[in-house]
Amino acid sequence: MQKKKSIVKKYGLVICSITILIIIIFIGISIVNKEDHEREYGVFLNLDASDMDRIEGYQTLVIDAQYFSKEDIMQLKEKGSTVYSYLNIGSIENFRTYYDAYSYLALGAYENWDEEQWIDVSSPVWQEFLVSLEEELLAKGIDGFFIDNCDVYYQYHIEEIFEGLTVILEHLMRYDTPVIINGGDTYVMEFMDMHGSAHQIMTGVNQESVWGEFDFETGNYIAQSKDNREYFESYVEACRDDGADVYLLEYTTDFALKWKIKKYCAKNQFRYYISDSIELD
Repeated sequence: MQKKKSIVKKYGLVICSITILIIIIFIGISIVNKEDHEREYGVFLNLDASDMDRIEGYQTLVIDAQYFSKEDIMQLKEKGSTVYSYLNIGSIENFRTYYDAYSYLALGAYENWDEEQWIDVSSPVWQEFLVSLEEELLAKGIDGFFIDNCDVYYQYHIEEIFEGLTVILEHLMRYDTPVIINGGDTYVMEFMDMHGSAHQIMTGVNQESVWGEFDFETGNYIAQSKDNREYFESYVEACRDDGADVYLLEYTTDFALKWKIKKYCAKNQFRYYISDSIELD
């Protein structure tokens, strides 16, 4: 009887050890998969070529290619990244080398961003300059454009601004490279209502702060309000239904909120990047 107990105990220990080993392997695989998934999409707008080691390896990567060389971008692509360049079409920043030449086209202050002003996208001068800038970025080997501040149409809701954005975006689409519009919901939805689709102006949409946002008054990262979240969800889902690729750019340090973002994106097959810095550095 004692021998039988020992055999049972022995095999019980073996089974327990195998179970623990399987769990460890499963956790290891999960960690690797999680790390791969976390590096599907990254947005780093305040980094430059001196930060290459921090951004290599992302499947889809958004940088400000004005601060990277052709060789830098080739290096990122050799590491497996599809590289999009940030291009600000709806406002002008005072740290850009071209600020003095085009600041006279500014329309007004950009709330919460002191170095930035909204710009008149209907101006042929601005449109022609953007063409030269686009070609300069394409010559560096970028794979597509990440377009910012189509929200100028929300700020200046007039036909000239709408048409100006359309001219700029339709020209970008002629390069036959992907064009992701960051935000721009008022303009994009109106364009879709008018034309039945947004295929003429973009291939994808990136929406910031669907779930988490930065409160400029308190300096804290907070959860987005329910009404705003549901509005932005309906927007990105409408873009998805129109055939656009969808990306979310979230700002939060809250673990529970991060989990909700990941769950939502997994359900809808959206890519996401969660940053703990509004500066995207």
